Amino acid sequence: MSDVAHAPAAGRNVFARSWDRGGTLDPRYLIAFLITLVLVAAQLRYHMFGGYDRLVLALAACLATEALLSWFDRGRVVNLLSAYISGLSLTLLIKPQGGALWPFVLGGFLAISSKYVLRYRDNHLWNPTNFAITALLLAAPERISVLSHQFGNDVATNMVIWLFGLVVAARVGVLHITLTYVASFLLLNGLRAAVLGQAMLPELAPITGPMYQLFVFFMITDPRTIVRGRQRQIVVVVLIALMETLIRFASDQAWPLPTAFNAAPAFLALALVGPVAKWLDLRRLVRQTAR
Repeated sequence: MSDVAHAPAAGRNVFARSWDRGGTLDPRYLIAFLITLVLVAAQLRYHMFGGYDRLVLALAACLATEALLSWFDRGRVVNLLSAYISGLSLTLLIKPQGGALWPFVLGGFLAISSKYVLRYRDNHLWNPTNFAITALLLAAPERISVLSHQFGNDVATNMVIWLFGLVVAARVGVLHITLTYVASFLLLNGLRAAVLGQAMLPELAPITGPMYQLFVFFMITDPRTIVRGRQRQIVVVVLIALMETLIRFASDQAWPLPTAFNAAPAFLALALVGPVAKWLDLRRLVRQTAR
């Protein structure tokens, strides 16, 4: 889900550079291992991704698109780890109706191509997987849904994934982003449940599921799409959580929203807030450089 493999050297922020900090193991491989761990746990215990043909197609689409577009754009094939992570994430998150396979191919192409097309000053604005899933949900809501299953009361599975995820986030330098979102989610949705007179636990339970594990460890922490500066990052994450809560509240009130907003409020919140924040951050950097 995150992409730092081909960041321009001059434009990389402190969190993109954190991939290169001292140590014997490149943190990108820790990220790849963690996303693989989430997928394997989801499949072995709950059979969530529904077939290995989906995995093969999603990975093939992501890896082939990354290789071809990077060669065309840069004259060389970049590190394919981010494409691998996107392929695994799409396999786990996309749930097509009737066992269709085309969403995995199209989703893989949309995810990777968005990095090369939707750019501002050589930076892509959307997290690739977030863009692909949001686009698919908006374009074909009757044929595509997203993973909503939680790991339930399986404390051991949750503990392994969350502990390893927190270690990786700390190693990469984005732990404050993950923790800020989790705290904001719990607080805002707890308040929403109280205002609506709903049971609080069901409203907070989604944070334990694989969808949110992917979201908090990969999507909102993507070094290429987060803003610069710890304080700004915290503000943006709170705004994303607030937007998600507003979308959920609107759904509770049966407001006429597109199906995508009801199906994946967190993804839509990130797709709306994240790119605007990144664009403003890049413009701020340009103004500072011009002085």
